Formats: sequence, C-alpha cells, structure tokens
Amino acid sequence: MSFGDPNPNNPYGQQPGQQPGQPPQGQPGYGYPQQAPQGVPPQGQPGYGYPQQPGQAPYGAPPQYPGQPGAPAPEGYANVPGLGPVEVGTYGARFGARLLDMIFAYIVVIVLNLVIFGAAFAGSSSGDDASAGLALGSLLASLLVSALTFIFYDVIFVTTMGTTPGKMILGMRIVNSRTGQKPTFGPALVRWGFPIGLAYITCFLGYILIVISPFFDNTGQLRGWHDKAANTLVIKK
Repeated sequence: MSFGDPNPNNPYGQQPGQQPGQPPQGQPGYGYPQQAPQGVPPQGQPGYGYPQQPGQAPYGAPPQYPGQPGAPAPEGYANVPGLGPVEVGTYGARFGARLLDMIFAYIVVIVLNLVIFGAAFAGSSSGDDASAGLALGSLLASLLVSALTFIFYDVIFVTTMGTTPGKMILGMRIVNSRTGQKPTFGPALVRWGFPIGLAYITCFLGYILIVISPFFDNTGQLRGWHDKAANTLVIKK
C-alpha cells in the first residue's frame, strides 16, 4: 500500500463497477475506439450548422439534376413548367426574326393597298365629286388596313401558332413562362402593344430601350421588358 491511496483494496486505482483492463470512464484508452463529441459530424462529411462549400447541397440532401423541380437550369436554358429545361432564343436570332417579320408585314400592307387603290381607280371618273369621295375613302381604308395589319400580324400568329413567320424560319417560338403553353390573345396583345405604346410616349426612344432590354435580363433568359409584361419567353423549337 502506498501513502495517499484512499482505497487500500484498490491498488490499481480502478473505479467502482470498472472491469479489470477497462479504461476509466471519460478517459480514452489504448486500443479502444473513440467517439466524436456530440454534434460533430464524421470526418469528411459536413453536418448541420457547419459551413458548406459554395454551390454544395446540404448534407443528406438528394442530388438535383437539370429539369428536376428546384434545380437550376444550365446556362442558355430556362426551366419552364410543363416543358422542363428548354433552350432560349438568342438575341441575334430574335433580331433577325423581327426584321423578317417587318418585311413580311410590309409586303402584306403593300399588297392590300394596291388592291384598295386599284379598286378605287377602276371605279373613279375624272372631275367627278364621287371620285374625290372615293379617293378619300380609299385613303382612310388604306390607313385602317395598314394599322390593323401591323397590329394583328404578331397577335394572330402568336395566339394561333405560338410563333411568327420570322421566328418560325429561324426555329423559335413564344410560350407563356408560367404554363409553357402558347400565349393567349391578351398576353400576345400586351407583348405587341407595350413597345408601340412606349415608343409613342417617349418619341421612339422607348422602343429602342425595348429592343435592347433583353441584355438587361440578369436571369440569362433574354426576356425583354415586353416579355416580362406579358409573361412570355422566346425559346428554340
């Protein structure tokens, strides 16, 4: 027995209930597995409340793939309900489609005006008051037909076919960004009329801003202000 030992029958300093060869409670022993402190995740695995790497999903979360709800769309794509990840139309293709549609619309207007004025010329007689009235009526009819053609060219094609001839040639179409379906009459009219109305209010400056507004879209979907006003998105077929 050594001096200072509180228990002369315990020469090895074992605690009550401790088996011979077992390390004291609360003290690690050689050859015995150690448990990590409570709340500390295993090595190499992030735990709740611990900082994650940028872009890394939380520990235990299922992997996400393009098209899965909540998964980010790849660059140049957009997740559209009912369609999944779809490729958005590029600015160059959209600008080219707009030029083609303007050419087609002007061709339609010219043809209709030739028909109107040709009919008026065929039914007129020189020096007659009726001829002057017919000419004035033909002019008013020409203005009305031209305006309606420019208005409904986009609207009718978008609501019936989901695209315009120019976009069709370049392989694009317009969808509702919330449903994935082709726009109805109201959104199609808003999409056409928003740039025109802003152009008249701002002396055509607003139309230029609308044309370049897709570059201001920080989502990468190239949605212009008229697209956001009508909840539309231009995608590739």
